[in-house]
Amino acid sequence: MGNSISEEQFLTSLEQKSMPAGLTVYQQALWQEGQGNWEKAHELIQDLPDKKAALLHAYLHRVEGDQWNADYWYRKAGEQMPSCSLQEEWSLLVKRFSV
Repeated sequence: MGNSISEEQFLTSLEQKSMPAGLTVYQQALWQEGQGNWEKAHELIQDLPDKKAALLHAYLHRVEGDQWNADYWYRKAGEQMPSCSLQEEWSLLVKRFSV
């Protein structure tokens, strides 16, 4: 999955505002979103064809408040939109995409 980084290391890097080298594109998108850089996060994954990217794309459109688009991307990912908060979903995604 790219760089072997723990969830704790990932979260610490957010506080230090320094993206660790070697992150996967999915981790980079989550890192950018964690910094409040929605546009950069979206740019990183919007054209990737896999289900992991679709899931992150869905989450980003949920953050944006575009429910229709979020629903579309959750379907593309083969997943249901979670009923948790955006912050909880972000944390779950970080866990899921961490090694």
